[in-house]
Amino acid sequence: MKQFSKIFLIMFAAFLLFNGSSFAQEWSNEQKDVWAGVEKYWEVNQSNPLDFLQYFDASYLGWGYENESPSTKNDVTKSFGYWTKKGKEQYHILTPARIWVNGNFAYAHYYYTQVMESTDGKPRTERGRWTDILMKKNGKWMLVGDHGGERKSD
Repeated sequence: MKQFSKIFLIMFAAFLLFNGSSFAQEWSNEQKDVWAGVEKYWEVNQSNPLDFLQYFDASYLGWGYENESPSTKNDVTKSFGYWTKKGKEQYHILTPARIWVNGNFAYAHYYYTQVMESTDGKPRTERGRWTDILMKKNGKWMLVGDHGGERKSD
């Protein structure tokens, strides 16, 4: 049994050593383009949140965890008008999980960590996940829908 364990361990180590790329996510050029679009609108949201609204298509319908029903672009505009007066994002970290692309349509599943600072200077860390549903228009990935938000501890 001890000999079998050694052989198994050596085989497993060799598998990991020579097949390490199977554990790493390799993205196609199309997936990289989608992810660059997601990162871009998060950066815009951090620097000037109201400009982020330019990345929402008129047909947008999204459903955040905190909402009872899906929201339109008009609903998001109202919400941003309120929340941007309450504080500012200091930084964020995005981690892609899956990206699917078919022509001018895509979705991106990802995790985020975001640190917001309120107007009184208190930081608040939020962690969650999003699925962004995107359509490419005039060379720019636009949100046509999304779902997600903060994952609160139970």
